[in-house]
Amino acid sequence: MTPDSRPPTVLVLRALGLGDLLAGVPALRAVRRGFPGHRVVLALPPALTGIALSTGAVDEVLPAEAPGRAVPSLAHWPGPPPDMAIDLHGNGPESRDALAALNPRRLLAHALPDGPPWQPHVHERDRWCAFLRAHGIPADPLDLRLPAPSTPSPAPGAVVVHPGAASGSRRWPGERFAAVVRCLRAAGHRVVLTGGPGEDALVRSVAERGGRPASDVISGGLPLDELSALVAGASLVLSGDTGIAHLAVAHGTRSVTLFGPVSPRLWGPPPGHRHLALWKPGPPGDPHGRNPDARLLRVHTGEVAAACLLQLRGRRARTGVPGWGVAARVH
Repeated sequence: MTPDSRPPTVLVLRALGLGDLLAGVPALRAVRRGFPGHRVVLALPPALTGIALSTGAVDEVLPAEAPGRAVPSLAHWPGPPPDMAIDLHGNGPESRDALAALNPRRLLAHALPDGPPWQPHVHERDRWCAFLRAHGIPADPLDLRLPAPSTPSPAPGAVVVHPGAASGSRRWPGERFAAVVRCLRAAGHRVVLTGGPGEDALVRSVAERGGRPASDVISGGLPLDELSALVAGASLVLSGDTGIAHLAVAHGTRSVTLFGPVSPRLWGPPPGHRHLALWKPGPPGDPHGRNPDARLLRVHTGEVAAACLLQLRGRRARTGVPGWGVAARVH
């Protein structure tokens, strides 16, 4: 292919974690529809390549990652400058400047003089869709489902309990997870436990306290294609506010998600009875703190077990808070 015959390129920067990628799927699909005939390249951590490509919104991945939520360098971008660069990473000058350094023909970013105002108090999916709509690109925040994985589930039909999270402030105590596991087992449900890299000790501790054998512990951090298959084939996912909760939403798997420092209004599941978000209102906390958030600790074992059993019975939770289910109202 000669340079003149190559399709124009859109480079999108969203080099964050799994939950961030999945919350950004509606915006990515809007970019795909808004630029037909373009090659859409997404800059993100290479471990997320498979899921990014499965969205159908991305043609290629540019490996890019930095510690925490920092902005990675894009200096390894190959070839000529992109025709369009879109900053879906953040609202500061760092992500804008990383893209601007590639001299794209056009750049869309919050941190530009003509960029739309940053909306700190709206849901992550809504924020980025509104950003694109401000630039004339239609976007639907509910366009977030992933196709069924081709990989078979290692535990089809099981309840998946994921006690870990990237930060301590979003990590509900392990002994409480174990109590819920015992309750679910007493009700006749198979429960498997999983965790991310570095969470093996936590997962084993919850399994031992919950009376689960080693065969029901999936340790070491599953590859994302296997984790996706596990979630897609589960009867329920119970977790904190972390990536696997977004994966359950993406696959339409029933879920119960425990929120603490951050309200589900900002990162929770979309409206619908398949997902319950348990949360105690209060001043926002530090989502990257070391110790469990005070609001998270106010979520008690009994209400979590009740929410899980409600979901497993397939009942619709009727509450006055659309989309967040019965336990979200228990203060």
